[in-house]
Amino acid sequence: MSIKDDDQDIKGGIFEKGEEFLDMFRKGQEFTRDLLKDNERLRYRVVQLEESLKRKLEGPVEQGSGIVDEELTSKLARYENRLSELEARLQEIEAENVDFVQRYVDVEEQNNNLANLYVASYQLHSTLDYQEVLQIILEIIINLIGAETFAIYLLDEKLQMLNPEASEGVPVSEIPAVKFGEGVIGNTAKTNESYFNENPSSDLKVLLLDPLVCIPLTIKDDVIGVITLFNLLQQKESFAPVDFELFTLLAGHAATAIFSSKLFTESKRKLSTYQGFLDLLSQ
Repeated sequence: MSIKDDDQDIKGGIFEKGEEFLDMFRKGQEFTRDLLKDNERLRYRVVQLEESLKRKLEGPVEQGSGIVDEELTSKLARYENRLSELEARLQEIEAENVDFVQRYVDVEEQNNNLANLYVASYQLHSTLDYQEVLQIILEIIINLIGAETFAIYLLDEKLQMLNPEASEGVPVSEIPAVKFGEGVIGNTAKTNESYFNENPSSDLKVLLLDPLVCIPLTIKDDVIGVITLFNLLQQKESFAPVDFELFTLLAGHAATAIFSSKLFTESKRKLSTYQGFLDLLSQ
């Protein structure tokens, strides 16, 4: 299978995943909306019953109606029991309401995360312009992961070197190239395994060689580069579960987008060169 076929398969998979995400999003909204409606209906019914019971208890007793004291006492006892049951039920409903609200917040957060993943996937494969793909990856890392300083390395297979191709928070010229297989970054490319530093340094010079996170960019089993995160934004204290999903997305989809756009740009440049040469021959 060619790289083009792989790319088309991956795009098709992305759209299918996107539809699944949107379907889950809609189902989650409908489920939560139904639960809140049922909860509200039950609360309203409890209030109605309480008001009805209160009116009966506080209402005047007709003289000479034939209702004896024992019957009144019996009815009052039943009403009190019923009131106790309603109060207990109300407490249960209020507890359920708190649980529903929390579940609604969780579902909404999860849906937002899924929507963000879908948007990120769609954006990555929306263009074949190499520089635009790099810019989209930078924006995903900033806006969705919350990284402040980071770099994208690409592998030069001939020289076996990882060269910084784009960065944020530190100039590319200040980021050293890394030999494939050497150091934390080079070893990430060699082993094709993500690296997470549990005790990162606060010194940027140290972080440039021992980053907070290293994510290999892979197409199937071939590594074409590494994304390194040196530190996070101030308001971002730690990684969320969705961040690790984004790391997986970047590892595969960003690599494919970079590789495809690079091939397209090179092909376009060669075509332009050949066309110019043919124009000279035809004159």
